Amino acid sequence: MIRPVQVLGSLGTKRIGVDHLPDTVSAALKAADHDQSLVPLALKNLERWWGDPTLSEDRPQLLALAERGEGTVLLDAFRRFLSFGTGGCRGAVGIGSNRFNFRTLGALVQGHAKLLTERFPGEEILVVLAFDVRSFHDRRGVYVDGVPNPLLGVRSADFARHAATVYAGNGVAVSLADLEGEVCLSTPELSLAIRDQSAHGGMMISASHNHPDDNGAKVYNQHGGQDTPPEDEILAQRVEQVGEISVVSFGEAVKAGRVQRFDPSSLNEQYRRVVGQSISGEAITAQKVVFTNLHGVGGRTVVPLLEDAGFDVTTVPSQEVPDGRFPGVPFLAPNPEVPSAFAAGEVVANEVGADLIVATDPDADRIGVEARTEKGDWRFFNGNEILCLLARFLLEQKQAAGSLPKDAFVLTTVVSSRLLGRIARSYGCAVVDDLLVGFKYMAEVLASLEASGRWRDLKARPESLVLAGEEAHGVLLTSDLRDKDGGGAALALATLHAVQQERGSSLGEALDDIFRRFGVVVHRQRSAVMTGTTGASCIQTVQESLRKEPPQRVGSRSVEAMGDLVSETDWRGPIRSGTDYANRNVICFDLVGGARVTVRPSGTEPKIKLYVEVPGVTPREDMDDSTLVEQRIHCEAIAMEIERDFERLMLDRAGIRLSAGAEALSPLISIEHKIHFSETFLPALEKEARSGPVSEAFIDQGLAGYGTDVRTLVAKGVGCWLGENHFPGEVVDRIETLFPLEGKG
Repeated sequence: MIRPVQVLGSLGTKRIGVDHLPDTVSAALKAADHDQSLVPLALKNLERWWGDPTLSEDRPQLLALAERGEGTVLLDAFRRFLSFGTGGCRGAVGIGSNRFNFRTLGALVQGHAKLLTERFPGEEILVVLAFDVRSFHDRRGVYVDGVPNPLLGVRSADFARHAATVYAGNGVAVSLADLEGEVCLSTPELSLAIRDQSAHGGMMISASHNHPDDNGAKVYNQHGGQDTPPEDEILAQRVEQVGEISVVSFGEAVKAGRVQRFDPSSLNEQYRRVVGQSISGEAITAQKVVFTNLHGVGGRTVVPLLEDAGFDVTTVPSQEVPDGRFPGVPFLAPNPEVPSAFAAGEVVANEVGADLIVATDPDADRIGVEARTEKGDWRFFNGNEILCLLARFLLEQKQAAGSLPKDAFVLTTVVSSRLLGRIARSYGCAVVDDLLVGFKYMAEVLASLEASGRWRDLKARPESLVLAGEEAHGVLLTSDLRDKDGGGAALALATLHAVQQERGSSLGEALDDIFRRFGVVVHRQRSAVMTGTTGASCIQTVQESLRKEPPQRVGSRSVEAMGDLVSETDWRGPIRSGTDYANRNVICFDLVGGARVTVRPSGTEPKIKLYVEVPGVTPREDMDDSTLVEQRIHCEAIAMEIERDFERLMLDRAGIRLSAGAEALSPLISIEHKIHFSETFLPALEKEARSGPVSEAFIDQGLAGYGTDVRTLVAKGVGCWLGENHFPGEVVDRIETLFPLEGKG
């Protein structure tokens, strides 16, 4: 038995130490220009943080922030404890109780260790730990340069090693792929490792595709998935109840055998075997595929899978090296859901003559794809289109081979395309299409089928899964894993693309064939980023307002019906926990003509998400290309109108109105910065341009904090503003030279 060598006190139960908070710091927090009702708790948390001698290295930065007048930063950093979201904690790395750091991670691990000992009394508890490539470098510029910051340069690996010391301090054994913190694993590999090692749980240190300044910890159960309500609420309660955090040194834990290494190459071989078997058929040789891992870990999963199947894989040099700063990705957005992430891949594909580009996010669980069109340009496929392509291909393939199980089934979410269900049912496949967002709900279905052969009305074996997927580019093709898997999706898409090429067709034509048979459907998704305390309040206000006073019209269409997933009339019944409410905080509006709008707060990022689906006319398999294009354009126009009008409606419910220029800004820019753009930056820019040439320094200073590649992010907004106004020619010229007005925003 290892004896804890250090015990950290709780911020939630008592004050530690005798060092009192300087008046400068408390005054800065009290002066924050936000909801003053948050100040008392934030001040209490800040006082405890300051008074804890184990956190003394944070004090110089806290003092420097106060002296710089960053009361709003301090208020948001201490207004609460980092919340338990979709299967764990995720947020900005930083100092404070509402930031991801060694203290908040330690509390999560301490609570998880306690929960595991309760669930498995008398057993030797084992968890598997994994981590991605992230490292913290304050790219948002929150902290004061030149002042010591103990978090600068901290990697996901460092957080994982700390988690291991807390697990070990609580008598829980830890399995790591590398004791030196160098071997990063993908999320699907972690899911497989938990099941392979018969572990009681696991943890992934990752913030997926978030900004590089973010990080988090996803908690897994013994099935290799994540807990659903109310079980995840129990973990959240255990974390809130943490009184002390027990840790041992990493070296002592290793020496005592409490932290052990497993062979990552053996795990990867097993992963390739398991996932490779999910795609039947002969190997496709000599087909060129360009792959980018967006600086993440996908190179250890996707590339071997594709090469094993006979594909000729070329990687993207500028994005190949695992690097948590994501230097080669536009806007620091390593997200295969974003078309800009494919820019470098397109260059490489054009050089090597490839017609397919595949991308995965940093922990290799999300998939993205572009394919060359007949005209030679590139077509990006959104998450719903990927699901529909794969569903039809896999079902058609299995049916032709006589291997489609009688109990075959497909799983998807309430915000994903209804077209997926129509495709699956046409092959006699069972469909569950009303799950909440998050793969943990799909893992719950698989675990139930594994235990009893039943989940609600579905009777099936878990291995009869054809596809589980969600619109956020998440796909799972085998029940041997219990989380989304970019590798399996990449292999299936590459195989489909190769089959299409052998037929003299393309991936785009495969989607058009689906539209001909099942009807054209256009999907759009938009997020309104609302950060900090004000943003959280706005998101809550929007949802409450839509619930109490649902709109009667959206754009030119009347609302026919409203669905509220927190209602007790929903099949899920009464709300079972706080986490259940957070996950069910989803509202759907069905519009005249079959269109649907769904709105929900994100469970992992400070944003509210809007999903729009617009169907076309009755399908016709003899529909010619021009009619099909007209249908898509028509549906796209309606979807854009609905998206624009509903976003305006949401913001209006929060008391926010944006100018046309602000509306045209990239969705990566927060609402707060969009308001600043209209009310502060543009008037200053006009004044500067009227008086003479505008310097680059003026632009960069005025847009500080908006994000990376900021001029491209705001270019469309600047162009819209110039188009609305009749400025003198020399003023327009001075402004246009500084912005890529034809660039992608």
